[in-house]
Amino acid sequence: MSNEDNTNHSRQVIFNISKEDSFPDWFGEIVKVAELADIRYGVKGFTPFLPWSVMSMELMYDILEDALQRKKHLPMLFPTVIPESNLTKEEEHVEGFSPDVFWIESIGDGVKLEERLALRPTSETAIYPLYSLWVRSWRDLPMKRYQRCSVFRSEVKSTRPFLRGREFLWIESHNVFKTHDGARAQVMEDLETTKEVVTDNYLIPVMVFRRTQWDKFPGGVDTFAADTLMPDGKVIQLPSTHDLGDNFARAFNIQYLDENNEKKYAYQTCYGPAVSRIYGALISVHGDNKGLRLPFKIAPYQVVVVPIFTTDNEDKIMKYCREIEDTLRAEGFRVHLDDFDATPGWKYNYWEMKGVPIRLEAGPRDLKSKQAVLFRRDSMERETVKIDKLGKRISELGDEIDRTLRSNAEAKFEGLTIDADTIGGVDDALNKGKIARVPFCTTEMDGASCAEELKDKTRGEIRGTRIDVEDKPEGICLVCGKPAQEIVYIARSY
Repeated sequence: MSNEDNTNHSRQVIFNISKEDSFPDWFGEIVKVAELADIRYGVKGFTPFLPWSVMSMELMYDILEDALQRKKHLPMLFPTVIPESNLTKEEEHVEGFSPDVFWIESIGDGVKLEERLALRPTSETAIYPLYSLWVRSWRDLPMKRYQRCSVFRSEVKSTRPFLRGREFLWIESHNVFKTHDGARAQVMEDLETTKEVVTDNYLIPVMVFRRTQWDKFPGGVDTFAADTLMPDGKVIQLPSTHDLGDNFARAFNIQYLDENNEKKYAYQTCYGPAVSRIYGALISVHGDNKGLRLPFKIAPYQVVVVPIFTTDNEDKIMKYCREIEDTLRAEGFRVHLDDFDATPGWKYNYWEMKGVPIRLEAGPRDLKSKQAVLFRRDSMERETVKIDKLGKRISELGDEIDRTLRSNAEAKFEGLTIDADTIGGVDDALNKGKIARVPFCTTEMDGASCAEELKDKTRGEIRGTRIDVEDKPEGICLVCGKPAQEIVYIARSY
């Protein structure tokens, strides 16, 4: 038998940690045991990602890039470094990112650079100087571009693979429009893309917020973000999109000649889905106490074939399983035949821990009856299927599994928000792993001091105002007692 495989079978396969009782332990252990990342690299916040996670993230990228390209975005790729003179052109932007920037100051044996170079924390200041050259006329607009890359931020909080690091993988989209209305329409399109990709394909439900003015993207006009709920009751930000107005266009001189041959400043947006962070949320939301449960659409292997034989029928069973593997692969499934020298029970535990959606078992009885047994990871149920019906049934099961995972995740949002009109009520809600819905004075800068007091007393952060539900402010701000102008949502977060 062959020992060839993409995975390291020497690791222990038994995984049984309560995600609900000890999520941090669950997360750390599944990252290690399922071989998603290796934290032994030796540089804080920089983590090698391993084949099992990378294979899924590649599929996630494919889905996201397909959505962007269908919506007329074109790919590009800019250098990793940004000259300091570029980074400082938009004052509010550089002030917002300065603490996070990694700087390159010398090369070789201490030779000082004429100008410091930043490892990109985000790419506005790298891209927009060239946009000022590329955008000449109203005929060039809208210009919608994106790049797939790493970004680097000197995270000072505790780092954790995927969820919070100093280097993370993302896509950033940068768009230019003639009018502010065009930019605002793009922001709404970005939020639709988030729902299509993150919820409909990755099966992660989200709440969509307009962030407060003290929590918006530095240099922008407005920030909108999608948050999801983690198993420990905290929320995590997934994609965010930013209305930049004409602030960056003025800083970087992005102008166009309109239909009357008059020069006008353009309006811009940017959108940043962090694929590695979304992956961390995905495994957290869908996993259980046996390990991962991966959506059928983004599982590296959708089907794993496990042969069951004794020494006197090994060749026949392996031939039968290879024929099944070849047939399913030809039908477009991502399928893997596990011919590693281990017992079927060991393999069952291993692939359940890895989260493979469907396991196919085939032994002597199945060979004789021209059938196979299908096991679905989400419900831990088996069924027997005739060989000529396998492809159709696997396709149906894939859809069923994805519907189940999404339904299970959405159920966690039921009863999630609790109305509170006192600081003590907010603290009680957050201690129960809930989100507090509260009357608040204002999400303009005047409300920042009230938000800071709330955070000091509850460790909760204002996520913003919901744009996917209608809220009518009533009563008074629970901090300063002024008439409430907004209904805001408060949660503990990553």
